[in-house]
Amino acid sequence: MTPAGTLLCATDLRKAYGPTKALDGAEFSIHPGEVVAVMGPSGSGKSTLLHCLAGIVTPDSGTITYAGRELSAMNDSERSALRRGEFGFVFQFGQLVPELTCVENVALPLRLAGVRRKEAERTALHWMSELEVADLGSKRPGEVSGGQGQRVAVARALVTQPRVIFADEPTGALDSLNGELVMQLLTEAARSANAAVVLVTHETRVAAYSDREIVVRDGKSRDMERIV
Repeated sequence: MTPAGTLLCATDLRKAYGPTKALDGAEFSIHPGEVVAVMGPSGSGKSTLLHCLAGIVTPDSGTITYAGRELSAMNDSERSALRRGEFGFVFQFGQLVPELTCVENVALPLRLAGVRRKEAERTALHWMSELEVADLGSKRPGEVSGGQGQRVAVARALVTQPRVIFADEPTGALDSLNGELVMQLLTEAARSANAAVVLVTHETRVAAYSDREIVVRDGKSRDMERIV
């Protein structure tokens, strides 16, 4: 049973790739507005956990419940709709479309949802302002710095006002100063929108921005909040 107030919850997740157990009974939960850091060494299963929670990868067994619905009960189109509208994503290298301007990149999820260009770009500029990159709207990704590009990517993740943001090593390609700025702006913007953030990282300074840490090791998870 999903605990009251939980937005996204996973129970006894198991996922194997051949003989390798990526997840071996992992657990997870997050509330609206909460930032949870998923930590662990390389190969521990933390990225697999994120991909399962986001409905990108289907676990071999276990239960994932989002807003009272089991992901396994949804078809592919329903899970795709979640990823377009209610889930936002920030990746290590931003993954902006190089042919589009920064404002077009941020507006892209809205355009794909059928929002008219002017309205989509107006909303995009609002979130770019929140991330302090509104002045870069007409530039292309190749014309901005790595830190600026990552803030544009965060604005893109927020533009649909998602309920959950999945951030996979969002500062991994940045220097410490830009990494701190990206984390500060990401967590402030998410909390102001009451969006939950699933933050995969191996850096303690990045995890410090979270409300709670879950450590994944050998496919098993441990909630640090419950450790005394």
